[in-house]
Amino acid sequence: MADSDRVIIVGAGPVGSVLALALRQANIPVTLIEALPAPEKDCRAASCHPPTIAMLERLGLLETGIEQGLISPVMHFHDRVTGEVLGRFDLRKMKDPPAHPYVLQWEQYKLAGTIIELLEKDPGCEIRMNTRIEDFAEQDDGITAIVTNAQGETERLPGRYLVGCDGGRSTVRKLAGIEFEGFTWPERFLKIDTRFDFSSLGPHIANRNYFSDPDEWLNLFKARGEDGSGMWRAVGPTLPEQSEEEVLDPAAVEARLQKFCPRDEPYEIVTVALYKVHQRVAETFNKGRVLLAGDAAHVNNPVGGMGMNGGIHDAINLADKLAQIWHAGADPKPLLDHYTRQRRKGQVDGVQAQSIANKRTLAERDPTMREQNLEEIRTAAATPELHDAFIRRACMIDSFAAAEALE
Repeated sequence: MADSDRVIIVGAGPVGSVLALALRQANIPVTLIEALPAPEKDCRAASCHPPTIAMLERLGLLETGIEQGLISPVMHFHDRVTGEVLGRFDLRKMKDPPAHPYVLQWEQYKLAGTIIELLEKDPGCEIRMNTRIEDFAEQDDGITAIVTNAQGETERLPGRYLVGCDGGRSTVRKLAGIEFEGFTWPERFLKIDTRFDFSSLGPHIANRNYFSDPDEWLNLFKARGEDGSGMWRAVGPTLPEQSEEEVLDPAAVEARLQKFCPRDEPYEIVTVALYKVHQRVAETFNKGRVLLAGDAAHVNNPVGGMGMNGGIHDAINLADKLAQIWHAGADPKPLLDHYTRQRRKGQVDGVQAQSIANKRTLAERDPTMREQNLEEIRTAAATPELHDAFIRRACMIDSFAAAEALE
């Protein structure tokens, strides 16, 4: 097999690494390029929903994921103003639960790191860390990635397809001239990591919590953390007019956590980060021999923990289609157009719509609309059929099935 008969993947995060592993399991050679010297260690993107868990199992990763992660079958919705737990949703109590009735809190850097360790032992996968893509040149029978390697030298890497898994600011997407359609939220989001065990405050705190508040909603999730002792992540909005200094002031960070979960002692803050949040989807996920997956193809707000999941769904869908092209001689254009149709539907009708609805529900300020939203959550939690339908939406079960069914 020629050196050029391979897939070049740009980005070794969770999506790029999953794609690389799925392709190798389909006996397709891969070159994996990553600008960083190693996966970034961060508590972000730590939720794997049931459809994603099934994919991890297919790839042989689930056992490690359970060892390194945290099984979370329950999510709680709170009214911060009254302190009421509006609803408890338990995947194990569904009439027809998924094969894996829980969310797996497995941080993206652990997932990517686990896969890279496997791929480093695979002669069919060439891994190029600390390597940046600068440009590409497309030919009739292939594509060449022009990169700057770890030594600062320019190299030309040949392949059959180039897949951008290189994040929301994707160089691959920009080089291909693919529009990134959507909008940016006016408020920035604040992420706070702390080792304090919020479950010690009482049974009203689950591993996954959503607090509604007309001024300052909050997501609160638990992950295992790097050393396994537990790390909690709180995410909420800031006012557009607030300066970075005001938002990141230690007293303001402390006050935010105390507002939602008051306690006598101060919180031990590990890290804080302030970032802009976008809702965008690429106009196409395939253009010639250039393909997009993950944040390079779509970004969304973090309410619901859907972003990484959608990217992994892209990776598995794309790997299956590339396997048909590689080994069954399938016509590439209709298959890759189908990839775009399915995964754009999964985004536009699923992740984008649901994450926007989630955020608006938590942030609603109009008293009448807010009470209506809260009552809908109470009713859903107390009504078996609505309880199950709520979970199927929140955990991407329905949207994934609808995208997969699209012809």
